[in-house]
Parts: sequence; C-alpha cells; structure tokens
Amino acid sequence: MLMNQAGRLARLHYLPGTFRVLSHGDHVLCAVTRQPIPLAELRYWSVERQEAYCSAEASLEAERSK
Repeated sequence: MLMNQAGRLARLHYLPGTFRVLSHGDHVLCAVTRQPIPLAELRYWSVERQEAYCSAEASLEAERSK
C-alpha cells in the first residue's frame, strides 16, 4: 500500500553530497528561516550540524553564527 507523504516533515541524515531518509516525508525545514524545503529542491545542508538550508545565503548565515 502506498502512503501519501504530502505535507509531512521528513527526517534526514545528511552525508557529504547526499542524504539518507530516516523518516519519510516530502520536505524539511530550513535551519535558519524555518521555511519548508521540498526534498526534490534540497541542495544545501551541513553534515557537521545536520541541518538543511533553503539557499546558499542561509547556509552562509548559519556558518557565520556558529
């Protein structure tokens, strides 16, 4: 049986260049802006902090505030 994941927050383990899905969903939240990021559009994350970012600017902001 297929389950619809629409609107459900995913849990991911971020790895260099990829990520592993721990809990299925269709999006994650940006660690800086709290904006939802569809998994198909996820391009920026930190392996060290295990956080996702909606843009390069958000990633830089997180790096500067660490």
